[in-house]
Amino acid sequence: MRRPTEQELKLLSLTERVCFEIADTVNRRAALKRVAHLFQNTFGQTWVHYATRHLVHSQGLERLEALRPDRGVFLVCNHRSFFDFYCISSVMLRACSWARGIFFPVRSNFFYEGPAGVAVNMVMSAWAMYPPVMRAPAKRGFNAFALDAIDAILQVPGNVVGYHPEGRRSTGPDPYDLLTASIGTGSIVYRARPVVIPVFTLGLINNFAKQVVGNFSGRGEPVTMVFGEPLDLERFYAMPPENETYKAIAEHIREAIIALSVEERALRRAKGLPLLDPNASATT
Repeated sequence: MRRPTEQELKLLSLTERVCFEIADTVNRRAALKRVAHLFQNTFGQTWVHYATRHLVHSQGLERLEALRPDRGVFLVCNHRSFFDFYCISSVMLRACSWARGIFFPVRSNFFYEGPAGVAVNMVMSAWAMYPPVMRAPAKRGFNAFALDAIDAILQVPGNVVGYHPEGRRSTGPDPYDLLTASIGTGSIVYRARPVVIPVFTLGLINNFAKQVVGNFSGRGEPVTMVFGEPLDLERFYAMPPENETYKAIAEHIREAIIALSVEERALRRAKGLPLLDPNASATT
């Protein structure tokens, strides 16, 4: 994995630069990443499991367990809560011994600038919220490094990159209505050719304290999680490397996630969980 150029680094603020250098060191050096992954695989996933286990209902985990990836795994998931991938990675790590390293590309303006985001990155994920992706137009030149870093990470068997194709959190009234997938999702997949696994999850909220209390009181919203089969994207790789191809890949991934929402609804019905579909009363 290449280092960012001096020109790219100059685009960062002082705080972003300091936080990036720490995260980059942890994620670049194999020995430090092994220690970080050990932390995630023991303390990290354990406390998340115990903080959510009375609420989580998963399906399709055997599809992940059966993987023997010869390259990186790209987990693509809908985005309703800030805590989506914390819960997903906890479930995954408890079942998948093949996972060797976890990475979550994130927006810099929370995880690399403010004290709350930096603390979450350091204490809750052992700097797995990496690489940072810049939103400010003046800093987007840094994202050339971020894309190169994700590509390099996905070349390593057992590495897992968690990614939200929507690019930002969906806050609309219908939790089954996904935003348009970003073209960058398709570009990453086209370049890296990873094992792509769609995931659909629902029920997590954005209030951390309320989420944990709801788990132990039994009054929290049930959290459903459906893991899909690896996607066959070979036909897209025969297409030219251009934006239309990346857009087609991104849309295919979005449709695969939406398709899992059908399984998620069936899971809720089978377990007698509340239906979150605003049209449920009209269709059931």
